[in-house]
Amino acid sequence: MRSLMPGRRAAQDPAPSRLRYRIQRWMLTPGIRMGLKIGLPLCVMAASAGAFLASEQRRDTVAVFIADTRAAIEERPEFMVNVMAIDGAGPAVAQDIREIVPVRLPDSSFDLDLEEIRAAVAGLDPVKSAEVRIRPGGVLQVDVIERRPAVVWRTRDGLALLDDSGIHVAELGRRSSRGDLPLIAGRGADAHVGEALSILRAARPLDGRLRGLMRIGERRWDVVLDRGQRIQLPAEAPEAALERVLAISEVKDLLERDVAVVDMRLSARPTVRMSENAVQEWWRIRKINGSGQ
Repeated sequence: MRSLMPGRRAAQDPAPSRLRYRIQRWMLTPGIRMGLKIGLPLCVMAASAGAFLASEQRRDTVAVFIADTRAAIEERPEFMVNVMAIDGAGPAVAQDIREIVPVRLPDSSFDLDLEEIRAAVAGLDPVKSAEVRIRPGGVLQVDVIERRPAVVWRTRDGLALLDDSGIHVAELGRRSSRGDLPLIAGRGADAHVGEALSILRAARPLDGRLRGLMRIGERRWDVVLDRGQRIQLPAEAPEAALERVLAISEVKDLLERDVAVVDMRLSARPTVRMSENAVQEWWRIRKINGSGQ
């Protein structure tokens, strides 16, 4: 081969240097490429925002702008709630709901805490359950299911209405205002309303004479009838004991006699207690018969 001519430069080697080669390989790493593509711009933006918000005056300007923008959106007519509608509640309960609901209308729907409103409504004694929603047209809709009074409970403090689960519904001023409901009395009677209602169903043949049920010793019931008569029921299976008394009375007119108490506390040995007048009459007749012998 012919040697290179003197003075002519050697051809430049196209291969990169070792450092440049390593840099190129490093740039091909997925994590590095992602960091340069996303992480670096984010860092630049964060640094720029931090520099911009370093001034308290600029921070206040941004806060005012955000508040004004939010208010302009929230107070648009389509987001305003103007009236409240209540369904399922009587006039008195509806008035109580309007008084306790913690809102003043009109108000923005963004400012209304529907769960707080629902909890406030459901916390009323006469309310069994409640649902709250915002209807189209700016209406705050409150749907209520009221508790239905099942019995009147007489206590030392007065009269109260209870539902079938024994939960307080409302105070009652006079017994005559709810004469359609049965009467229960005694300490702890509210915790056994379900049992009382079962006994009352069994006592339907006595509807004309039934005055109510009395809870005795927080463990059992007495059926109170007119003429001062009582049927003392056991703590266990009181309905069956009452049905037995009614069956005997139907055959032998037990409750039509001058009987003060029918004691069924011992179901195997029921006893009958005569009234004071009947006892005195019995002794009088016995004395007459004794003096005549």
